[in-house]
Order: sequence, then C-alpha cells, then structure tokens
Amino acid sequence: GDLRSVLITSVLSLERLELDLFRCAGTPGHRRLFGGQIVGQALVAAARAVSRDEQVHSLHCYFVRAGDPKVPVLYEVERTHTGKSFSVRSVKAIQHGKAIFTCQASFQVSQESPVQHQFSMPAVPPPEELLTQEELIQKFLENPNLVERYRKHLTRIQAEDVPIDIKPVNPPDQFCLEPQEPKQLFWVRARGYIGETDMKVHCCVAAYISDYAFLGTALLPHRQHRIAFMVSLDHTMWFHAPFRADHWMLYECESPWAGGCRGLVQGRLWRRDGVLAVTCAQEGVIRVEQTPNQSKL
Repeated sequence: GDLRSVLITSVLSLERLELDLFRCAGTPGHRRLFGGQIVGQALVAAARAVSRDEQVHSLHCYFVRAGDPKVPVLYEVERTHTGKSFSVRSVKAIQHGKAIFTCQASFQVSQESPVQHQFSMPAVPPPEELLTQEELIQKFLENPNLVERYRKHLTRIQAEDVPIDIKPVNPPDQFCLEPQEPKQLFWVRARGYIGETDMKVHCCVAAYISDYAFLGTALLPHRQHRIAFMVSLDHTMWFHAPFRADHWMLYECESPWAGGCRGLVQGRLWRRDGVLAVTCAQEGVIRVEQTPNQSKL
C-alpha cells in the first residue's frame, strides 16, 4: 500500500537536540517500553553519526534498567572510531539521569569478497497460505475450552497496536500445555510502505521487529510453568545482505539453552529468495512461579 509505515513516521522517529544527542517522546498508556523500540531507536541515533556510504553490519546491546514509558528517552552518541573501512558508534539511552540501555553499532563501507557461504533457508509455506496472528488469536478465542490464562494473554496481545504483520508457520497449540521443541518460524514485515531508501532505515526497522516474541522461544519446552518475570538482558544483530523490511521475511528462531534463570535464543531473518539477511541472538532473564510444597514435614 501507499500508507507510510508508522515505524518510520512515529515509532523510530527521533528529535535531534544537538549534533549527537537525540530524544524520543514517551509512550504514555503503555505498561512498559518495548525492547525492540529501544534497539531500533538507538540504531537510528548511531546511523545519523556516520556517512551515507557506511552501512551497519553489527549491533551489540545491553538492557541495564527498566524503561519508563511515561517519559522521553535521550540517546547520547559517542563517535568511538572512524576508520577507512569500519566505524564504531556507542549509544547510551538515558531516563531520569541514568542509563537504561547501552549499545555499540559497527558500520562498514561496502566491500566485495570471494569468501562467501550461508546456511539454507528452511522449506516453509509462503505467507499467502498462512493466517495472520490476529486471525489465529480470534480463532483461539472463539473456542470455549481455551485455558483461562491463555485467554487473558491472547486478549492482551489482541489489544496491542503492533506495527508489524506476522504470520506464524507453526503456531503453538494454545489448548495444550505439553512441552514443545524450542523452535518457531514466522513470516514478518513492517506494516505500511518504506520503499527504496538508505539500507540503514530498513536495518533500524528490522532491529525493532527482531525483538518481537523472540525470547518466548525459550519458553516452548516449559509451558507447564507460569512466568513470573521475563526481560531481555542483551541483544545482538549481524546484518549480512540488503533487504526490504516492508517485504515478507522468514524469522527462524530457536533456543539452544536455558538455565540459571536465563534463556538464550538465536534467530535468522531470511529474504523470500533464500538469502540470509540478518542473524540475531539474545539472552534474557526467565523466572517462573514456584509450585508450593505439598508438605513442609
């Protein structure tokens, strides 16, 4: 469509206060700041401190404090290094005078190399053959046998205004608490039109998209537990090939490990033509409600 993506016009839009100081408005009414929004906005700030010829190739982030959705976020950029081929920009997100998030973004001037390889994209149905997340949620909610806690969870998701189109390939069975393999696949794209523009814009949008439902992959083998607390600790991305964030991409997510109240997830964003565009990794805190002992004797 011709409608400009809200991710460009609003969600990832920053106001420049000084050369390397930016601000985004708060999001009152939201329960929390979405991690993907912080990652995407930080990358926007870093990208404004490099030349047009340099493209982001990696991003390494840490979430250090909970964000406050009621107040603006300041993004302070440090021009850590500017070289002939690679440049590094450090970004600190600040609220209430304290850092809530830090990251380093590395940029590279395009270079050709005969050293090339990649994994193969999984064989999955095309997005045109799948239901959207909204259609799946509505289908689940219409079933009177849906577990009440899932009903509340899905109703909450349904009420969120998410600027992403999502089509799960293998949605988890909402009527079953049996452990499932810690893998999930879904087609994703930004809602609205972004178009041909600086590749850094599409990378910022992909940074936002990459955090959506990512850590939840680690919960699939543990669906019998009620989640007491779950939050991202760090987030890393490597950008390999050009892509359009407003075109369908396959997000392949898997969790190779969980333990010590932490879970690790890895992800790959594939273009429809089978090109591996982005690789992601994240670790987060996962705490579950403890089942009380039947007897204290």
